[in-house]
Amino acid sequence: MTQYGFYFDSSRCTGCKTCELVCKDYHDLGPGILFRRVYDYEGGAWARKDDGTWEKTAFNYHVALSCNHCDSPACVANCPTGAMRKDEETGLVNSDPAVCIGCGTCRSACPYDAPRIDADSNVSRKCDGCLARVREDEEPMCVGACPLRALEFGPIEELREKHGDLAQIPPMPEPSTSPNIVIGSCQAIDSDAYDVGEGYVANPLEVE
Repeated sequence: MTQYGFYFDSSRCTGCKTCELVCKDYHDLGPGILFRRVYDYEGGAWARKDDGTWEKTAFNYHVALSCNHCDSPACVANCPTGAMRKDEETGLVNSDPAVCIGCGTCRSACPYDAPRIDADSNVSRKCDGCLARVREDEEPMCVGACPLRALEFGPIEELREKHGDLAQIPPMPEPSTSPNIVIGSCQAIDSDAYDVGEGYVANPLEVE
């Protein structure tokens, strides 16, 4: 099996949410479901120094997240019916609606909150990496639609060789499930001037 995954360059992302919109359109998602979510993360402040100048510790950046198609996916391990599974060729995690009972165990188990329960069909739905497109040697819709090319997709080992192995920045959880994602850094992460651990998600209603 060749494990596929995503690379996200936070220094390129402007938070335009084009990736969200093209994903919703391609997968025909209702208003209450997002497979890819863009977190607006910010924090810090401005402080006046004794000499009258101002020092900036304020920062903001964006993190576009979908399913990370983990090596040890909690949704697969905890699904009571076996509806959640990893594709044997690509390693992409997908759900079988014919087997899913809509219990929501997958969503509560996933640290990235990737699975979503479709209220109309009462089954779990999630990013499958556009599996049908990948099988035809095409890239996921979100990758091609990003206007600033903040997203890449491919064999995860190739992405790690090219971009490194950083797999977590705030507000992402610790990578306990071995996610197949590589994160490109940004100024706020690279600089000691910013305490990104004290930041907050500024658009919680959009990403719930």
